[in-house]
Amino acid sequence: MKNNLLNHAKQHILLFTLSTCACLSQVQAQSSNLVADGATLNLVSSQFSFTEGPAVNKKGDVYFTDQPNDKIYKYDTKGKLTEYMSPSGRSNGLFFDAKGNLISCADNKNELWKIDNKKQVQVLVKAFEGKLLNGPNDLWIRKDGGIYFTDPHYPRKYWDRSQKPIEPKVYYLNPEGDLRVVMDGFMQPNGIVGNPESNLLYVADIKGQKTYVFHMEENGDLSQRKLFCEMGSDGMTIDKAGNVYLTGKGVTVFNPEGEKIDHIDVPEGWTANVTFGGKKRDMLFITASKSAYTLKMNAKGF
Repeated sequence: MKNNLLNHAKQHILLFTLSTCACLSQVQAQSSNLVADGATLNLVSSQFSFTEGPAVNKKGDVYFTDQPNDKIYKYDTKGKLTEYMSPSGRSNGLFFDAKGNLISCADNKNELWKIDNKKQVQVLVKAFEGKLLNGPNDLWIRKDGGIYFTDPHYPRKYWDRSQKPIEPKVYYLNPEGDLRVVMDGFMQPNGIVGNPESNLLYVADIKGQKTYVFHMEENGDLSQRKLFCEMGSDGMTIDKAGNVYLTGKGVTVFNPEGEKIDHIDVPEGWTANVTFGGKKRDMLFITASKSAYTLKMNAKGF
C-alpha cells in the first residue's frame, strides 16, 4: 500500500511539474498578501504514512486522514493532535455536513460514509446502477446538503479487483438520497471544492492537468463548463475572496479569474490536500505525504 501511494505521488509530481510550467508560460505570477506577515509553516507532526482529506468542523477543529494506516486524526483549535477513529474505512476525502456529521470517501469498499459524533457509520453510497464505484476520492457539500464527489480510479492492494468498474465521473447525491452523474469527460477527476456564495464548483482533472469551473444549478446539475486553469490538483480549497488553492508540489493559489497569484513551498515532495481551519478560519492546514502543517493567513476560508 505504501509503495503504491508513493508511486501515485511520483506520478502526481510529474503531472504537476508539466502543468505548472504550462501555467507559468501563460500567466505572470502576481504578488499577494494572502500569507500573514512573518508567518512560516508550522509542523503539526511527521508521524504519518500518507495524509489526506482535511475537513473543518464548526468550531474550527481540523480532521484529516492517514489512509495507509486506516486512521482519522483530529487537530483542535488549541493545537492538540489526537487519533479520532481507527479503523476508518480507509477514509480519503472528508467534509462536515451542516449537522456536524463527518462525510467520508471510504476507500476500503468504495463507499461514501456518514460518521456521526458517536462514530456510528451509515453507508450513504455503495454502488451506482448496480456497479461498484471506482473509489470516491474527494467531496464537497452544498448548503442544502447535496453532496458532490469525484470518483477516479487508483487501484489499491487491499482490493480484490484491479480493473475500474466504470469511467471516472463526478456524482451528486441530493438531500433525498438520490445519486446521479452530473459531469463526465475527465481523465482522472480528483480535487473538488465549491464557492457557496457564487454557486461555482471547481473540479480538478489531475491526469488531464486541468481544473474546470462549473455553475451549480438549484437541482444540483452542473452547467457552463469552463477551463479555470491548465493545472491539475489532488485536493483543493477556496477562500472568501474566491481564490482557489491547488495542491501538488506545495500549494499554488489562483485568483477567481484563473490567474496564478501565489505559491507556498512545502518541504515534502507531494502536497495532497488543504483547507482553512482555526476559530477564525485563517489557518491554512496542509496535508503533505508523511506530514501535516499549518500556516497563518490573512485570507480566510468559509
